[in-house]
Amino acid sequence: MYRGYLIDKGLIGTDSHLKAGCPSCHRGDDRAATREEAHKGMVKRPSDNIATCAACHKQISANYAKSLHYTTIGQRNGVIKRMSAEEVKQFDAKVFEQSCRSCHASCGGCHVKAPPVAGIGIGLIKGHKFVKRDEGKTCAFCHGGRVYTEYTGEYGGRADVHYQKGKMCVDCHSKEEMHGDGNLYLSKNDVKTRPACRNCHKLGKETKLTARLSHRNHQGKVSCYGCHSAGEYRNCSDCHVETHSHAKPGFSLGLSPREKKTLTTLRLIPTIRDTFKSAGIKMERYDALPNYWDTPAHNIRKRTARTRSCDVCHVEGKDFLTKEKLIKNGSKANEKLIVKPKPLNR
Repeated sequence: MYRGYLIDKGLIGTDSHLKAGCPSCHRGDDRAATREEAHKGMVKRPSDNIATCAACHKQISANYAKSLHYTTIGQRNGVIKRMSAEEVKQFDAKVFEQSCRSCHASCGGCHVKAPPVAGIGIGLIKGHKFVKRDEGKTCAFCHGGRVYTEYTGEYGGRADVHYQKGKMCVDCHSKEEMHGDGNLYLSKNDVKTRPACRNCHKLGKETKLTARLSHRNHQGKVSCYGCHSAGEYRNCSDCHVETHSHAKPGFSLGLSPREKKTLTTLRLIPTIRDTFKSAGIKMERYDALPNYWDTPAHNIRKRTARTRSCDVCHVEGKDFLTKEKLIKNGSKANEKLIVKPKPLNR
């Protein structure tokens, strides 16, 4: 048997979660004489039913039931604006509930056993010990395709400066953000307490005059990522196509589709026109949303090519999204993100 699925016997009788016995969460019959009888009615992932954890962790579970990690409602609301009212009904019934919702994170998925991703699992995090936090095995397993690998430098080759200084996920993303605060949010962008660079890096507190002036001149015009993203990050192509998917490194600067006026890093996350074809959904309002979205790239550096020279943006126009760079047959809304950098007054 794969060791990742073996329980550490030393935990039995010492871990408060295990003292009540396996059936307290997994059901089954611990008095049965045979393996088959003992496992009859067993629940493999008991925390998929949030009421299991609520028996002891009532308030945390109540908050978590409304959290974005649990509802995954952000995925739904991120795409339904492309659909007609009738198509939204089809999407909810045929796609969201049957597919997207399967990705929701249960309590056990973070604290006991990471869920399988694309059919691959790591088993128990630590011999069925209820782990408080282990970003490398919990956050990384679900967010490792993009965020975590960029943060550690495994994708793109340059680790985030915060990672190099020993910072991990929960140093910025609070417990309340993970578990929810009792409010039902429709998108992560609605969470007012989500991490922000300025929480730690206050404007006007810079040690160098050049940095202070640069931040003041770009305030409200360019996001922190626009200048401080270290380089290329993962961009997806052909996602959710039945035949294949593809990802490659890239870097794009353009207007934020949410704020309309801020220059920022954009990530290609293409819901293509045929994405939900098999479910009978044509996405009648496909062009209402772009294929490029503002992204908090997790590869921040204090010094980048753009912080060292104004010419990189204002003369060379390097990495700026242009009409020629747009994906073929993409949304018409993509063109609204294109911006030409202003020339320098010298």
